[in-house]
Amino acid sequence: MAGSSTGLIFTVSTFGESHGPAVGCVVDGCPAGLPLTREDIRRDLARRRPGGGGPSTSRMETDEPEILSGVFEGRTLGSPIAVLVRNRDAHSADYDELRHTYRPGHADWSWEAKYGLRDHRGGGRASARETVGRVAAGAVARSFLASQGISVRAWTARAAGISAPGPAEPGFDLDAAEMNPLRMPCRNAAEKALAILDSLRSQGDSAGGIVACEVQGLPPGLGEPVFGKLDARIAGAILSIGAVKGIEFGAGFAAADGRGSELNDRPLPANRDVPGLGIPAMDFASNHAGGVLGGLSTGQSLVFRAAFKPVPSISRSQETLDSDGKIRVLSIAGRHDVCVCPRAVPVVEAMTAIVLADLLLIARSNRLL
Repeated sequence: MAGSSTGLIFTVSTFGESHGPAVGCVVDGCPAGLPLTREDIRRDLARRRPGGGGPSTSRMETDEPEILSGVFEGRTLGSPIAVLVRNRDAHSADYDELRHTYRPGHADWSWEAKYGLRDHRGGGRASARETVGRVAAGAVARSFLASQGISVRAWTARAAGISAPGPAEPGFDLDAAEMNPLRMPCRNAAEKALAILDSLRSQGDSAGGIVACEVQGLPPGLGEPVFGKLDARIAGAILSIGAVKGIEFGAGFAAADGRGSELNDRPLPANRDVPGLGIPAMDFASNHAGGVLGGLSTGQSLVFRAAFKPVPSISRSQETLDSDGKIRVLSIAGRHDVCVCPRAVPVVEAMTAIVLADLLLIARSNRLL
């Protein structure tokens, strides 16, 4: 299995290192005729772009995408779509001290243990810079999902120990998420979290958080039992994002303390048929399952939350080891996020869209109709 590729029909490969000449992606299996422009990709890349203030790194990348193939006159051709984004603001000298030293909490040691060498400049392929290719591919997937009436939205649900209201709670405002640096759907919660993050930055420390995601418009029955279940595919995609340490759907881990009588989502008559199948659709009185039963979509909103660990690149002094096994005291220089969540929001959306695009195309071969 190629570690830099994903998908069965709608396939995505990403390439590039943090301080290399460029990063990007190749998308294959995208249907022809979908509307797609450079601006569509640029818009999504701008949302994950560094240098946006708040808890973000000060690295100032323009992230201008170049569509090299697969698009003509604003429409996809059905051939592979290659997108290139050049790195223009890499300060490799900031990482000279790390050539023979392993950063705590990073993939430096595990990468070298696997390959016998590594690119120490900004973490190389293990850097969050790799997600540029994911987001560019996600923009392609979004075009396909939009043609099917499906939308994907994510937001920062928790950061630095401060939680924003959930969708069913007073004060939740998803439009507000794009109006503050933390992408929290509540201005007051964002202000509290930002104050904590400012203090952590001054202390040379960092914080983690939670990104929530909701998908609307999914048809029922999407997913591939047994090993290609909808939630399993989404979980694998989200856990492939650097710094993600956990994921839960619907009630998630709280379900372990609940009862069936409380958590079973009661079906309700929908007074409509499932399009194309001629069987009755269902509504539900609740959505503790997060829109997935038996690994298949129920037609409800797909809802999940992903936990991100604190950014390991901190300027506070830490003990570590060098390649000779000697103890070193390390203070990491360079430009780094204090909390990755706001820039992870478009990455979570992208990986979700990529998986859903693949499953939708696979579903077209499930029935003889």
